[in-house]
Amino acid sequence: MNTMIIDGYVDEPACLGVPPYISPYPRYIAGAMIDRGIPQAHIHYITIDQIRKGQGHDLLKAAGLIIIIAGMTVPGKYLRGTPINLSEISDITRAAAGTPVILGGPIRLGYAIQGGMRASGVDLAGLTLAQSDIEAFVYDMLAPAGGLKDPYSVDHRERTTQEIARWGVKGAFMIKQHPDYPHVMCELETYRGCARPEHCSFCTEPFYGESDFREVRDVVSEVGALYHYGARYFRIGRQPDLFSYHARDRGGELPVPDPGAIERLYRGIRSAAPGLKVLHMDNANPGTIAAYPVESEQIARIIVKYHTSGDVAAMGMESADPAVVRANCLKAMPGDVLEAIRLVNRVGDRRGDNGLPELLPGLNIIHGLKGETSETFDHNFRFLKMLQDSDLMVRRINIRQVMTFPGTSMWQDEGTGKYHDLFVRFKDKVRKDIDMPNLKRLVPVGTVLKGVMCEVHDGITFGRQMASYPLLVGIPDRLPLGQFMDVTVTGHGHRSITAIPYPLDINNAGAKLINQLPGVGKKRTNSIIRGRPYRDGDDFAGKLGDVKGILPFIKIE
Repeated sequence: MNTMIIDGYVDEPACLGVPPYISPYPRYIAGAMIDRGIPQAHIHYITIDQIRKGQGHDLLKAAGLIIIIAGMTVPGKYLRGTPINLSEISDITRAAAGTPVILGGPIRLGYAIQGGMRASGVDLAGLTLAQSDIEAFVYDMLAPAGGLKDPYSVDHRERTTQEIARWGVKGAFMIKQHPDYPHVMCELETYRGCARPEHCSFCTEPFYGESDFREVRDVVSEVGALYHYGARYFRIGRQPDLFSYHARDRGGELPVPDPGAIERLYRGIRSAAPGLKVLHMDNANPGTIAAYPVESEQIARIIVKYHTSGDVAAMGMESADPAVVRANCLKAMPGDVLEAIRLVNRVGDRRGDNGLPELLPGLNIIHGLKGETSETFDHNFRFLKMLQDSDLMVRRINIRQVMTFPGTSMWQDEGTGKYHDLFVRFKDKVRKDIDMPNLKRLVPVGTVLKGVMCEVHDGITFGRQMASYPLLVGIPDRLPLGQFMDVTVTGHGHRSITAIPYPLDINNAGAKLINQLPGVGKKRTNSIIRGRPYRDGDDFAGKLGDVKGILPFIKIE
C-alpha cells in the first residue's frame, strides 16, 4: 500500500515545522508506518507548497492512505512556506476520491489564521480528525499484517515516549524527501507538556499534560539516525523550557533544573552528529532562570560549550504589566525576566564563529490578554527601553496578538483585539525606537555573517542563515537560490539588514553591490567601475587613492 504524508506545516508554542524546518510529526508518522511493516519506498512525503505547484497529484491518486499534518496555535509570519488552509484540506479530501484521509497535529485544538482571532473548530466532511496524537492514531489504524482498520474503530490516544523513541529513528529517512534537503532544520523533541500547577491563560502546551521527558539516549539515537540520512542542522526546540529538561520536582512551583542532563544531551548529540553545522535551541522559561540562577548559569555555559553560535533562548515574558502577569498566570514578573536576560547576556554575548553572539535571549510579547489596559503598552515599552539603556542585548522581539483556543482560560475572554489600533502603534514604535538600534549593536556595519542561504527573489535576493531565529538579509542583486555565501553587513532596517557578498569580487560586481561598500557612494562607485580591471590591491589603491576602508571587504582576481 502506498501512503502519502502531506505536510501542511505546524507552529506551536514549543514546536516549529515551516520550511526550512521539519517538525517531528511527519518523521514520527513515517516511523510508525515502518513499525507496522510498510516499506520506505511506499511512504511518500510532500509539502503543501509543492502541491500548490502542481506536484504530487499522481502519488495522491495512487495512495491508499493520506495523512495531513496541520495546525498553527501561535501567530507567525514566514519568509517561505504558507500553512495549509481549510479550503485546501477540503480540496485534497475531494481529490482523494474515497481514500482514507487522516488530519492531525495541533489543528485538532482549533483553527485560526492570525493573531487576534478566536480559533474555530474543524468539521470537514470526508476525513477523520485525529483528536489526540496523529502518529499513534496512524499506528493503530494500520493492521500488523497489512491493510487498514476502519478509522471510526480506532481509539484516539496519546503516544508514549517509548513509541516515539522507535518512530523517531525509523522515520528519519523522511527528511530526504523534503524539498529543502539537505538544507533542512530538524526540530528535536526533548519533552512536551507543562509542569506548572497553573498555566498561562492562552497556551496550548498544557493540553499535552504534565512534562513527559524523553530519555537522553533516545534523543541522541534519533539525532544519529537523522545524521545518517544527511541531516546537518538541528534545533532542540520541541519543549516549553529546555532549562527544565529532566528537572527534579522538589515540591516548589518550579522544578529544579538538572545541568547534568543537559550536559549528557548536548555531548551525546555532538558525538552522534560530529559534523553538524547548526545546533540551536528554543524556549527558556525566564521564571526558571530567575528562580535557579546557579543551575541556569551552568546550563547556559553547557549550551555555549557544545552549540553553534547565533543561538537564541526565546523567553515568553508576554507582558511587563504586573496586573496582566497575575491575571493570566504568566511565567514570570518583569523583574524575573530582567534577571534572566542579564544572565544569558553575561554568558552568551561574546561574538561567535558565524558572526553573531554565541547565545542571546529572545523576547515574546503578547497583547490582548486578560486585564490588559492602555497602560499595558506603556509598561511593555518602558521595559524594552530599560533593556536598551542597560546595554542588554536581545536577539529578537516578537510582538503578537493572542490567538485563543477552546479549553484555555482566554477562550471566554472578550478582550481579544480590544486595543488593536494601540497595538499597531506600539509595534511600529518598538520597531523604530528599539529594534533598529538593537540591530545596529548586534551586527554593526562591517560585520561578516557566515553561511547565509539565498532563499527568495523579490526585487533583490533575500536570505538567512540556517538558525533558530535567523536575521533576514537583503542582498541588492539577483543571486542563485539555494546558494550559501558569507556577507558583509552594510545597512539596517527595522527587522532586517542589507548586506553584500563577502569578499566582494570588485572586478565583476555590479554597481548596486559596489555602492554598498563602507564609505562608497555613487561617485566612487562609478570611479571603481571605470578603473576595472584591477591586478591587485596596489593597483586598486593606485587608481583610487585611500582604499583602506574597502580592502578588507573585497577580493581582486
